[in-house]
Amino acid sequence: MSLINTHSLSHLPVGGTEKFTSLEVMRDMNFNEYQALAMRTAGDYSKDSLILNGVMGLCGEAGECIDIVKKHKFQGHALDAEKLLDEASDCLWYLAIIASGLDITLEEIAIHNVEKLKKRYPDGFDVSKSRIRLNKEKSL
Repeated sequence: MSLINTHSLSHLPVGGTEKFTSLEVMRDMNFNEYQALAMRTAGDYSKDSLILNGVMGLCGEAGECIDIVKKHKFQGHALDAEKLLDEASDCLWYLAIIASGLDITLEEIAIHNVEKLKKRYPDGFDVSKSRIRLNKEKSL
């Protein structure tokens, strides 16, 4: 079962008047194309306001994500994967807004993160390296 109803995507424009006709088109979208589409609904705000709205919104949406997981983990609810997808997609929207406020792309954020993690964990994640890093931060 797909978590995404492809019929609900048919109204999303691609670069103007074209429409998404299938989920396959969405799978080919890159970060920068997504960011351009997200900015259509961001409003006409200053860079500072985009950053502030983005950070505040991201915190709110991340809180909604953790609430879904909390209810599953500690309150006996089934994990609502569709609702979690919905909230996670809102997080991505706010990241796009932050990036635009910083005059960078989501792709640049993704590349920055991968490069940072490659330096931190050159051979992949390692619990012992994570603990060493945490101990170094505590001693500062």
